[in-house]
Amino acid sequence: MYMAENKFPDIEKMSFEQALKELEGIVRKLETGQQELEKSIEEYERGAALKSYCEKKLHEAKLKVEKIVKGQPLKTEPLDG
Repeated sequence: MYMAENKFPDIEKMSFEQALKELEGIVRKLETGQQELEKSIEEYERGAALKSYCEKKLHEAKLKVEKIVKGQPLKTEPLDG
């Protein structure tokens, strides 16, 4: 797929929630601007890989939900109840 996934193979073993939590931590660290440049670049690269992984997992979940919905007859309900 893309190079960062090969550099960070452990990401593929993470749950969506684990990856999102790590991504959020990286964003917080980068927002402070307190890290050295090289460390920030490494964190940014890791964050990009985590973002890509989370997007992939969300897309897979969306496809699963669509498949479930398409397999069931559509029903309508009144808005007020």
